[in-house]
Amino acid sequence: MKLQSVWNRRVASLLLAASLGAIAACAESTPEAATPEAVTPEAEPAAVTASEPTAEADSAAATESEPIETAKSVVTLTSLTADLIHTLDAEKLVAIPGSSLLREDDRFAGLEAVSEGRAEPNLEQIVALEPDLVVGATGFHDKALEKLEELGVATLSVDVSDWDSLRSIATDLAQRLGADPQPLLDRFDACLAKAPETNPSALVLVSRQPLLSPNQDSWAGDFLAQFNVTNVTAELQGESPFDGYVTLSEEKVLTSNPEALLVVETGEGLLDQLKGDAFWGELEATKTEAVYTFDYHGLVNPGSVASIEAVCDRLSQL
Repeated sequence: MKLQSVWNRRVASLLLAASLGAIAACAESTPEAATPEAVTPEAEPAAVTASEPTAEADSAAATESEPIETAKSVVTLTSLTADLIHTLDAEKLVAIPGSSLLREDDRFAGLEAVSEGRAEPNLEQIVALEPDLVVGATGFHDKALEKLEELGVATLSVDVSDWDSLRSIATDLAQRLGADPQPLLDRFDACLAKAPETNPSALVLVSRQPLLSPNQDSWAGDFLAQFNVTNVTAELQGESPFDGYVTLSEEKVLTSNPEALLVVETGEGLLDQLKGDAFWGELEATKTEAVYTFDYHGLVNPGSVASIEAVCDRLSQL
């Protein structure tokens, strides 16, 4: 069996060497100064799909009729699923993406990183770990997951664009790990329980040129709705290169005149830039100092459970 395993790895390495050049970059990305990155790998729509090496792709776990084989060794390509899996069963997580969120978390010290920055995941490194499940993000890791399937590795593709999909994915992963999802679901409920009884109006700004704000079709938009906050751009549609986001004019911002302004910082000093614009001082929120800064992870990109919980704490202050 050992010789067979070595042989399998050699065959896999040869196949990978021939195909790595054809795989598009689909690693976890970092936020750019002026864009929400369509909300990077973890902020995905609600679908959960899986592919086993000997079966057709499954739909969400809740609708599967066949029992799922319990995974014992898991590689994940997003920081959010790394956090979910570690919380559910830390012993089964063997490799993670090269994410700043995970590097700053001692829980993930010592785990192999199979991607870094915008580079594609290292498929040869992943295969050498002999995982029985690899979890990636729909739209970002499609080609890598497809190639892994061809090599006989089971994969799961996840998308998160709202709280329903977050809960669904946590439950799905728990089933695949043979773990109890309830502690995680309880944390989600406790997070949303911090929502105010009133529904203050708010405008989220994620960039200045152009002025971009999330509508209801985004993780941020659903977060505000779940938290009983009136998103003044929730119903807006328009031209924007990013799904779930709309481009605003200064006049539109002035017309909306929200009670609170939520500014997403990505390390480029967006709040200081906005303070230099003429319209900024005319808003009621700036006059009453109802301006709140948020980290990119949590509000725009879910990032991790801790990032999400930090947003709940911050929104409770509105």
